Amino acid sequence: MNNGPVDLRRLHLLRELARLGSMRQVADELHVTTSTVSQQLAALAREVGAELVEPHGRRVRLTPAGRRLAEHAVTILAAVDAARLDLDPRAEPAGTVRVAGFATAVRRSLLPLLARLAIDHPRVRLRIHEHEPAEAYALLAADEVDLALTYDYNLAPASLDRALEATPLWSAAWHLGVPAHPPPGPVADAPAVFERFRDADWIVNSRNTADEVVVRTIASMAGFEPRIVHRSDSLDLVQDLIVAGLGVGLLPADQPAVHGVRLLPLAAPQALLRAYAVTRRGRAAWPPLALILDLLTAHPARPRAAPPATGG
Repeated sequence: MNNGPVDLRRLHLLRELARLGSMRQVADELHVTTSTVSQQLAALAREVGAELVEPHGRRVRLTPAGRRLAEHAVTILAAVDAARLDLDPRAEPAGTVRVAGFATAVRRSLLPLLARLAIDHPRVRLRIHEHEPAEAYALLAADEVDLALTYDYNLAPASLDRALEATPLWSAAWHLGVPAHPPPGPVADAPAVFERFRDADWIVNSRNTADEVVVRTIASMAGFEPRIVHRSDSLDLVQDLIVAGLGVGLLPADQPAVHGVRLLPLAAPQALLRAYAVTRRGRAAWPPLALILDLLTAHPARPRAAPPATGG
């Protein structure tokens, strides 16, 4: 690599190409021409003495050297932005924060921020994709999103990769959703509640195994193996299946059940869903992302959860 100076503006273009995937998207995002992006990246390649992009069909992609430099660019530019903010507290964050999150967290934690962003930080935008935790973690690892809103349960704790950092957001109790026509029965601990439905069909997620682990854990305490029959990630569909008499399943206790569904409280043990904001380690200093994290953690809607354990 050459030892001469590197233009930060060109590093910014490289970082955006790594984020967005095409020169045209970079040009549209930064309001310049595609030709300008191409010329500046060629100049950056001369500055560092390495090929940074290569043809890929009708588009281009980063070379291995380009990907490594883009990784460094994220850290370098975040540090420069942080220094500028330290020197000028009036500096306004700007950029698009790409978010992958499960639907409840998007509705509960992210959407309430939009009005405030529009008024106080109009140059910060959100790009939202609905994903279950495993999918969101994969997108983070591929640097296709900047922030993941994920969850686990106290009875099915997640192990977090060391390359990621999790910030607890809120927790919420989940109860057992059953058809409303049987009598509710006496208040009992969770295994006793499950015991009443040992012969029922059970409904769990289709794209995540966490709630299935919770169901199997409590059922094992009651001395039986649940018969998993139906799988759905839509809470509305889970309730429709329960109303139709096709099974029972976990549902959030703080959301109203539809007519025909009764929520039976679970205690000893509780089933607690715990929500997190997850970023790649070292990325949270990027000003637009730091702003979103600050707003998410300042939201007082739910009690804090413990962070997931860090795995290898």
